[in-house]
Amino acid sequence: MIGPPTEAVAERTGIARLAGIPIGGVLFRFVRRYPVGGAMGLVIALLVFTAIAAPVLAPYDPLQVKVVDARQPPSSNHLFGTDYMGRDLLSRVIYGTRVSLFVSVAVVGMSTVISMTLGVSSGYIGGRYDMITQRVIEVILAFPGLVLALALLTALGAGVIPILIALTVVQIPTTTRVIRSVVLSVKEYPFVDAARAMGASHLRIMLRHIAPQAVAPVLVLSTASLGGTIIAEASLGFLGLGIPPPTPTWGNLLGGVVTATLKPLWWLVVFPGVAIVITVLAFNLLGDNIRDAVDPRLRGT
Repeated sequence: MIGPPTEAVAERTGIARLAGIPIGGVLFRFVRRYPVGGAMGLVIALLVFTAIAAPVLAPYDPLQVKVVDARQPPSSNHLFGTDYMGRDLLSRVIYGTRVSLFVSVAVVGMSTVISMTLGVSSGYIGGRYDMITQRVIEVILAFPGLVLALALLTALGAGVIPILIALTVVQIPTTTRVIRSVVLSVKEYPFVDAARAMGASHLRIMLRHIAPQAVAPVLVLSTASLGGTIIAEASLGFLGLGIPPPTPTWGNLLGGVVTATLKPLWWLVVFPGVAIVITVLAFNLLGDNIRDAVDPRLRGT
């Protein structure tokens, strides 16, 4: 039978349980069974809302300098205090949410598209093409991710586009290898042989029959990668190679105060750090719960 995978195959990949269920029903079942994942989804939704509504939520202009208000601790006028130039820290943290979420979503989106293309094609085609692509990926994996990103940013310069390119290159190899491993298994299933026997082209087989089987692991991996990307962007900003000031990001908020003095004021470190911790924890816990939901082997645990 040509078309969707057999029931047994779909069940093994965790897709059958979601088929034919409205999206609202899927979300309700997920929240009821995984309340921690539902709570983390709510946290992420609030972060997205904060990023979108930053001009409304921020009490001050994040770039406005008031030397007379410099280094003020948290108070009723400045809930998170002010930095060494008198800028309101709460406003800068709120606007930093925009940059961090945009970078993470853009990097994960671009790396997922490229990785799906490379992983599905190399796993299905095999041969010399697979050997070349895998050797290139192994060369990239030989470098620590942060070191490779630093090297690319040194060559490309600072800015949003170089950050996106550097973090995307770092993210591609791991996702590609996961997708390729799924494809190597799925392409041996009977429904793929049946599609070939019916005369389906290789492109149709990859797009219609094989690529959908990698959606579940890619969804889990992408969700978990969002937190790692935020950490990477913050690390680059901390080292001074991220998005340059005065644009506020969580990374350069931390890096700026550390380079300004050997003993920074506590509120300039705590609040941006807490924002990073909460966001990364939310993405990681949500990704872990999604993995449990789509993996049939963990059903009922």
